[in-house]
Amino acid sequence: TTNTIAEGEVLQLLNCNDADTTEERYITVIHYKTAKLFEAASQLGAVISGSSPELEQALVKYGMHLGTAFQLVDDMLDYSAPAEEIGKNAGDDLAEGKPTLPLIYAMHNGTAEQASIVRQAIEQGSLEDIDRIREVIETTDAIAYTAETARKEASMAKAALERVPDSPYKQALITLADFSVNRTY
Repeated sequence: TTNTIAEGEVLQLLNCNDADTTEERYITVIHYKTAKLFEAASQLGAVISGSSPELEQALVKYGMHLGTAFQLVDDMLDYSAPAEEIGKNAGDDLAEGKPTLPLIYAMHNGTAEQASIVRQAIEQGSLEDIDRIREVIETTDAIAYTAETARKEASMAKAALERVPDSPYKQALITLADFSVNRTY
């Protein structure tokens, strides 16, 4: 797990200021970093409780999808929520040159001019045009796309729990998956 997370960090560094980062490469970074932490936490509960290998794998899958959904929403909130609500400044990822799904989607679905604005901001790690970038993200429906992608991941997380016996704990995991995509901070 530690090696995978370290590899994810290296991949993220390689993607920094790279406006050609694909959605697939972006999702791979999430899987290697945030999702891996959620996966390990979910698996740990199964291991500590002495669960069957099948239940353990169900929880591993749950954690991977939950972590992916959580990170997608985090990246979406970077452009859609007020700084005081999310506890960080809008565009922090952009300032670090991190191409996240809202930016990647906006570049591929906007006009040539819009794509150029986003591309330049990623390559320079600049917040100089943050208002224009937010406008591009809004007009290309990048927030809606990212939210839908997160909802799909949360649904897959919940589907991974199908073989988990009904209990208050299972219900808590389902509630957590729903919360992860409905949160505003």
